[in-house]
Amino acid sequence: MLLAHGWRLEVSGEIPAALVRDYFRPAVRAVPAAMAVRTRIRRVFVAPTLDDPGAASRWRRGPEGAEVWVAAEGDPHDATMELLLCVGQILWQETGDEERRRWLELLRAEIEAGVSGEIDERTLEAKARLLTNPAAARSIRRLQEYARESFASTAAEYVHCLWHDVTIRTGPEHLPAPCLRARLELFRRWFPPNPGYRLYAAQPQRGTGSGGASEASPA
Repeated sequence: MLLAHGWRLEVSGEIPAALVRDYFRPAVRAVPAAMAVRTRIRRVFVAPTLDDPGAASRWRRGPEGAEVWVAAEGDPHDATMELLLCVGQILWQETGDEERRRWLELLRAEIEAGVSGEIDERTLEAKARLLTNPAAARSIRRLQEYARESFASTAAEYVHCLWHDVTIRTGPEHLPAPCLRARLELFRRWFPPNPGYRLYAAQPQRGTGSGGASEASPA
């Protein structure tokens, strides 16, 4: 079956119909066209579990474009976010020198401002490895790792905000709202939303619905 942007979805095993109908389809439709063109995704495979039981998703470059695998076992929203995370990881591989320079500038500004939180646990761990000590902070490898993880998670969150309303969690482990907004604005300039989509909700609200990001009180 086909998803938006011409992505072909191939299903293996018993997959809830709602996962495709209510999650994958609307989430992929929210992916900006400029982002879809850059990633060159051709196929998305979904199965209850992957070959590696500990993996929730993976991807690779094939001769005809990128291919993504997602494990459907568990929460359908989590599975969809894994798909969007793969989109972000693939997108990082396609960024140009100027885009990477701008992204690193943004990250350095956050670090110099003492921002300790991040979007998700995976990115928070990469940031912690970078900031373990002064020697680690000078590591090009750790910086690139953190840049890749933060870019991918931000790309996923950007599409997430276009897909439906989200609440922004606050606290020391989470990225402050002004920093998240700066990242999302950068992605909006690079990858404008498709017609009919908006990045922010019409007015601040709690809970989830459809149409953009909103702020929430500390979780």
